[in-house]
Formats: sequence, C-alpha cells, structure tokens
Amino acid sequence: MIEIYHLNCVKIVSPINDNVCGHCLLIRENDKLVLIDTGIGLQDTLHPKERIGQELIDLVGYQFDENITAIRQIEKLGLDPENVTDCIVTHLDNDHVGGLADFPKATVHVSNEELENFNSGNPRYLKLPLEHHPIIKTYGCSDFNWFGFEARKVNIDINTDIYLIPLFGHTMGQCGVSLKANDKWLFYVADAYYMRVELTDERHPVNQLAQLRADDNILRLASLDKIRKLVNDHPEIEVFGYHDIEEFHRYSQSKL
Repeated sequence: MIEIYHLNCVKIVSPINDNVCGHCLLIRENDKLVLIDTGIGLQDTLHPKERIGQELIDLVGYQFDENITAIRQIEKLGLDPENVTDCIVTHLDNDHVGGLADFPKATVHVSNEELENFNSGNPRYLKLPLEHHPIIKTYGCSDFNWFGFEARKVNIDINTDIYLIPLFGHTMGQCGVSLKANDKWLFYVADAYYMRVELTDERHPVNQLAQLRADDNILRLASLDKIRKLVNDHPEIEVFGYHDIEEFHRYSQSKL
C-alpha cells in the first residue's frame, strides 16, 4: 500500500494572489520515498541571491522559509530524506526543481522534450538545479492512452502505475502526472493552469500571466481545453495544479 502526502514547498506573493503555493506530492511505500516536483530547495532559501538572483526573486515574488522546503517537511514527518530514491518533475522551472539538490542520490524523471528545452538555451531556466549531475531518465512519445491523453509510464519500482502526461505549452515539455492511489486516480497538472478559475473564467487576470509565461500559448490553451474536458467527463478523477492555494488547502496535512 502506498501513502501520498501533499506538501506546499513554495510561497510566492504576486499581484494576483498574495499566497501562491507550490503543491508537491510525496509518495511513500514502506521505506521508499518518491517526490513529484520538489519546490524551492534548502540551498535556495539559505542563499537566494546567489542561486536564484535578485531580479528573478523580485519578478516572481519568492518568499523564503526553509521550514517549507521538501527536505525539512520530510524530516518533520519523521521520515529519512536519504530514502528519496526518485524525483518525478513536471518541468524544469526553478520553483519546481530547486529542491533536487537536496536529494542528490535521487534519479530525476522528466520528458524528453523538457530536457531538450532546458538544454536549448531557453532563458527561463536556471542551470543550478541540475549542477549536481543526477541520473536523469527521460521519456519520449508513447502509444498508451489515459482517458484521452498520451501517457508515458514512469519507470519506478513502486506498487502503482505513474504516468507523465504531456501538457505542453507552459514549457515545451511540461507534463502532468497521473497515478492511482487506493482505487482513486489523481491527476496533477502542474502549471497547465496557475489557478483553477482558468478552467471556467477566461477573463480572470491570471490568464494574462499564464499567457506571458507560456513558451507556446496555443499549445497551452489546447492543454487547458483537454483538462476541461477531463474534468467535465470524469468528475471521479481528482485534478489539481501546483500554484492554487485553495486547491492545496483541500489536501493540507493529509495523506491518502
């Protein structure tokens, strides 16, 4: 049996929302731990100007607190961070992968397209999160279908199937993550939307921010439409993103 913990590993203050979160998942099976996205890392909180830079800190609105880093929250749960064997990352923006350096032995799982985008010189990415040279497993196109989405099975030795689900647009290789826990499907869509209101209100100010931050806005909107259809057609599937604090509150301090 697996357990899933919901962790908020980021705090951002923005003009649209003064409490933007970073909703990461911790999967536990016996002593084995797997993270889905890592949030801001411990070293980022201790040395933010050196690792992130003042310009990006001001642009994004990062607020730093080492107590909300994944490594500190894992310790608080009474678990051993050394047991984090794998980190599945939806994309390589710093607020999703800054914590990779806190788990240097963990294998990183990411889409082929995202790693290519990272290595292309795209200025959105910081290089420091991968400078510890982790083992990286990449995942390319798949013929497998998950509720109408292409699904790429993640190669991890754990007692549930986990899939990277392409949701391109925010970045050219961003994926969501689907997994089944205790007979219920979870679908974490990362930054395919910033706030759930994007699914229903195209005039909300957050839509402009999402457009500005997209590598390809046409692809982003197509991914959003597919999520809308899934939510309408399959209300039994738990769908949630990374930054919506109201969504996170529904899971806060919970485990499945």
